[in-house]
Amino acid sequence: MSNRYSEHDHEHYERPRRRTRPRTKDRPSYDDAVLARVVTVDRGRFTLLFEGRRVMAMKSRPLGRKGVVVGDHVRVVGDMSGDDGSLARIVEVVPRTTTLRRTADDDDPVERVIVSNADQLVVVTALADPEPRPRLIDRALVAAYDAGMAPLLCMTKADLADPETLLSTYRSLGVPWVVTQLKGEREAGTSGDLTELRDRLRGKTSVLVGHSGVGKSTLVNALVPDAHREVGIVNAVTGRGRHTSTSAYLLELPDGDGWIIDTPGIRSFGLAHVQPENLIEAFPDLEEMTEDCPRGCTHGTDEPECGLDEAVAAGETDPDRVESFRRLLAARSATDW
Repeated sequence: MSNRYSEHDHEHYERPRRRTRPRTKDRPSYDDAVLARVVTVDRGRFTLLFEGRRVMAMKSRPLGRKGVVVGDHVRVVGDMSGDDGSLARIVEVVPRTTTLRRTADDDDPVERVIVSNADQLVVVTALADPEPRPRLIDRALVAAYDAGMAPLLCMTKADLADPETLLSTYRSLGVPWVVTQLKGEREAGTSGDLTELRDRLRGKTSVLVGHSGVGKSTLVNALVPDAHREVGIVNAVTGRGRHTSTSAYLLELPDGDGWIIDTPGIRSFGLAHVQPENLIEAFPDLEEMTEDCPRGCTHGTDEPECGLDEAVAAGETDPDRVESFRRLLAARSATDW
């Protein structure tokens, strides 16, 4: 059988041999690396905040598949000027204090880190147009407790409905809440009384989550006037909003009072990564009552000999609080959200 290529074809020649010099075990120390924070991620490029200016960067090869997400503190080398066309390199991710995660569905084993190093999860929900979705709120609260983040319920469009209807569901959990009403709430950069919300955000890094159309971007524009986040509308037929934020974005509040992270509207919040034993740890008073539960008890409604039932029967705890906790527990496997 004749050779495919003749000696005159360039494919005939051998490819260059690999270098035979052994790889060194020494790795660069990156002593000259500086600290920066990830502002947003877009198709493999990272916008960093360094000394008050925006710097574009890419991830170094040694990081491999290690994810870099909004909120991360990273060590960076290279061009940190922030000039057009400049590109720095992320060489290390500083250990995270918190990670807010979700899965695509409840049976999806792949966890996705949404943001990192946040102190507070602000669950934004409209009181009407679109209607509140308590199941989705419950799931966001579960994710906050699992991540070790403080939750805050922020209700918008208070001119359209009474907040008490929704508050009655969450008051027994002790979830802090604020009610906001912006003038001309559909317009970016509108003003309104946000004093209480600003107080809750001061000195913290807060993640804003909620489904599309609840007024998240409007809030962001009011809190950070130069944010210029696009504001959408709610479909009158489906009652759902459309996505306006396409990626998470870190923004500093005026006067350095804290940070907020605006996230795209969510339509699913899988909790496959959350274990029941981790959830009850967020409620120390209830956890104390489960010390004598049978092994493997999930503390759900149908568990026999659960310490929570015994505590309710003995009048040692608020039955509404136990019921609300079990509703959060059930949210892990609920399908109507």
